[in-house]
Amino acid sequence: MPNVLNHPELVFIVSFVIMWASARIGATLLRRFRKIADDAHDDFSVIQAATLTLLALIIGFTFSMAVGRYDQREHFEEEEANAIGTAYLRADLLPAAESAALRSALTSYLDQRVLFYTTRDPRALERVDSESARLQNRMWSAVRSAAAAQPTPIAALVVTAVNDVLNTQGYAQAAWWNRIPAAAWGLMAVMAMCANLLVGYGARALKAGEGLLLVVPLVVSLAFTLIADIDSPRGGMIHVQPLNLQALVQSLRPH
Repeated sequence: MPNVLNHPELVFIVSFVIMWASARIGATLLRRFRKIADDAHDDFSVIQAATLTLLALIIGFTFSMAVGRYDQREHFEEEEANAIGTAYLRADLLPAAESAALRSALTSYLDQRVLFYTTRDPRALERVDSESARLQNRMWSAVRSAAAAQPTPIAALVVTAVNDVLNTQGYAQAAWWNRIPAAAWGLMAVMAMCANLLVGYGARALKAGEGLLLVVPLVVSLAFTLIADIDSPRGGMIHVQPLNLQALVQSLRPH
């Protein structure tokens, strides 16, 4: 079953239906069981305001988590571009044959890294991962043979550069796997349902219009959608663009 959190549009639909249903339950079922006494309105308003405030804080903290993960993905995209560019320049320090092999592998690898950030097809991603691993082996073989033949500090510079290329790819992949925990989503959803129950209960008790029952569910659903969009590396509309990698591709093309 596909992960709903990877599809922000589904997050909006599901969360809006659940939040609206919670508000309706509060406005109908809870109203039937017990009405709010006149002398309890002040106490109820305090509880309702505290619940909504706590929900807003939780949404704010979760949004901050999503933005932090998005910034981390952007950071490692920049690090990948810098590492590949450095390795490409240091390839000149190797003998001609190894230098040509390393540069050829780096150029192909750069294209695969751009595809990693831009493609949305799971099968295409599998091919990108497979090809990236193959090219990494080619790059390491080129510098390993050169370093073994001439174990000099200059060769060590190239080995270090290629090692950085491999490491940054691992860091980038880890950043894309680093998502908001499902438990955090569950806790936030439960808190939102409780808040909407209270909103529905209080709105019907205060004889508010039906349209008021749509306001909080809509606002909460939009907040959930934005968080899911930012937190999803490949879903929705907000994505990390490989601007640094694409600029490096342009700079390495023959003029």
